[in-house]
Amino acid sequence: MTLQSLQTALALPEIFVAAMASAILILGLFINKDRNDIVCFWLSVFTLIATCVLIISDFATQTAFAFNGLFVDDPMGDLLKVAICLLSATIFIYSRQYNQDRNIFSNEYYVLGLFAVCGMMVMASANHLLTLYLGLELMSLCLYSMIAFFRDDKLAVEAAMKYFVLGALASSILLYGMSLLYGLTGALELAVISSVVSNLGKDNLALALAVVFIVVALAFKIGAVPFHMWIPDVYHGAPTSTTAFISAAPKIAAFALIMRLLVGGLEDLHVQWQQMLIILALLSVAVGNIIAIAQDNLKRMLAYSTISHMGFFLFGILSGSAAGYSASLFYILIYATMSCAAFGLILYLSTKDFESDQLNDLKGLSKRSPWTALLFLILMFSMAGVPPTAGFFAKLSVIQALIDANLAWVAVVAVVLAVIGAYYYLRIIKLIYFDAPQTIPEADAPIAVQSDSKIVLAINVIIIIAILPWIGTLITLCNRVIKQFVY
Repeated sequence: MTLQSLQTALALPEIFVAAMASAILILGLFINKDRNDIVCFWLSVFTLIATCVLIISDFATQTAFAFNGLFVDDPMGDLLKVAICLLSATIFIYSRQYNQDRNIFSNEYYVLGLFAVCGMMVMASANHLLTLYLGLELMSLCLYSMIAFFRDDKLAVEAAMKYFVLGALASSILLYGMSLLYGLTGALELAVISSVVSNLGKDNLALALAVVFIVVALAFKIGAVPFHMWIPDVYHGAPTSTTAFISAAPKIAAFALIMRLLVGGLEDLHVQWQQMLIILALLSVAVGNIIAIAQDNLKRMLAYSTISHMGFFLFGILSGSAAGYSASLFYILIYATMSCAAFGLILYLSTKDFESDQLNDLKGLSKRSPWTALLFLILMFSMAGVPPTAGFFAKLSVIQALIDANLAWVAVVAVVLAVIGAYYYLRIIKLIYFDAPQTIPEADAPIAVQSDSKIVLAINVIIIIAILPWIGTLITLCNRVIKQFVY
């Protein structure tokens, strides 16, 4: 192995994030406790912004390989990495006041977050089964720890244990599916696996079994029904700052995992995994939207909302076309932005002694804070898919992909279920604008939040509307990077 074949410069963003995370961890030992939070916070945000600059300044225009084929640098990977870093930096900004108020170990929170980001970036550029698994486990192990930051809280500990046990189970299933794939193809590199699979034939039962294990594991990781049982408890039990982190950037990484594994390595078996994804997607949209209606906890409601959105995300993947993949990419970018804003609003309304995670806490918000109420209004309309918001165009793109793939019946069912799901989003608007305010002293307390968080939150929500003139440009960008990925 020569230095030329390693091409380490292609992995400079990942190396930079890992190095800075290690430096921040060590630096925290030597900084005064009173200044530890602010220094680690700004260093972490700087790391993510600087990583974005590194990626954009050398944005890939063609595919290049590093580390003897373990790592690939292509336009899709770079776009996903930029999204991961921007969303993570935004969540860090939202979480700062919340973490300070609750004495969450700020240094460890940001370090674990950075290592999780590094794992997601590795997944985005994985060209090998080992690299995929390494990135996935690096991300997962960090998230397990972040969920359990409230060590004395039963809900947080229970959420961490559930996520750890079910996550380990999903990883084991994925690893077993990968081992079957390796036994059948004799290769770990995705491009080689793809070429061998095309020669094995679509009727190979052992290959079909490997695909089943892999799809089940992927469904666990994204929380698709019937493998969704961990999502509501984790979203509810984890600190809201951790829930916000889990809800955004890891969804981008999940897209990378599915694209690299199913499309990059097993696209010739599209007929087999399409049937499974149709069932998973329809069940996810149905169960997520229907059960969300019954929730009175805002975080649990958003958890079931996530399940339904993952179903819509899968609609584009199962179409099996470049247009469908680009529609899924567009959808997941818009959804992650909306989810980031939703939990940002919860964090914004939370005070030191008040979590603001019940639906009733939003009653009469328009009278207490008209600006925050307006942000909620824009966000809920977008998440419900009401035109002319970005959420509407995201749903429209995946529905169009289904119709183009001759799956009109799936598109019809999806639209009906989306209409049902709009109820619980519109209910929040009703609580905010038409119900009397809650008589909870903590809910009426002044919102103590840094100006940087307030500005970023406003930009995060308003961009859902402001991006409309550039929607076509974003869709074109998604199409371009997917066409360069799909050979």
